[in-house]
Amino acid sequence: MNWRELAAQLFGADHDIAENEAVLTGTARLDGQDIAIVGTTEHVAVGVETALAQAGFILDTIAAHPGRPILILVDTQGQRLRHRDEMLGINRYMAHLGKSIELARMSGHRVIGLVYDQALSGGFITSGLMADACHALPDASIRVMGLPAMARITKVSEDRLTELAQSNPVFAPGAENYLAMGGVASLWRGDLAACLREALGGEAGPARDLRSQLGAERGGRRLAANVAAAVASDDDTAPA
Repeated sequence: MNWRELAAQLFGADHDIAENEAVLTGTARLDGQDIAIVGTTEHVAVGVETALAQAGFILDTIAAHPGRPILILVDTQGQRLRHRDEMLGINRYMAHLGKSIELARMSGHRVIGLVYDQALSGGFITSGLMADACHALPDASIRVMGLPAMARITKVSEDRLTELAQSNPVFAPGAENYLAMGGVASLWRGDLAACLREALGGEAGPARDLRSQLGAERGGRRLAANVAAAVASDDDTAPA
């Protein structure tokens, strides 16, 4: 689904979302409430300009519209892999984007992420995954690391990783697997405006991260919540 179709299903004609060099910004209205919209499209690789543009819009929203909910629309192939961006310090630009989202949350803004097309690696980690909760459309393509790259990093054969991915969501891409791991809070089907309305119903401001707990409940990450709890309590009996 492209962003225009998505916006029509979410808000009808009641929005002024615009695209500028694959960055989406604007304002929409749902049930009489203004919502700040920011995100990406065209499977863009997030570079220094892309990260800075999104962060700037979020900071402007915090300054000019205190408490206004923010919806982050995610469609990215990940971090831009160019020498220029690396030399300019893309890691700091992406950290700036992530910290801007955290500042919005701490300032009382409800922040919702929605993967509507593709979400890969660093471009996803510093946008949708920084939200209070990240949701996805069922057909969205989500992965932080592809199996070929994972094989190179872990030195485990791609065939073995493909085999593991059949039964373990940690090794497998896709919205359903990220739902099982708790990285995605829910899949939006049917009435998308109703899904957004429900997501916005949560409390604004800093919230407890429930992803490891959801992963345990859904069977996608069985140990993360227990290990985190044991570390937090200085318990040395955490499972190996």
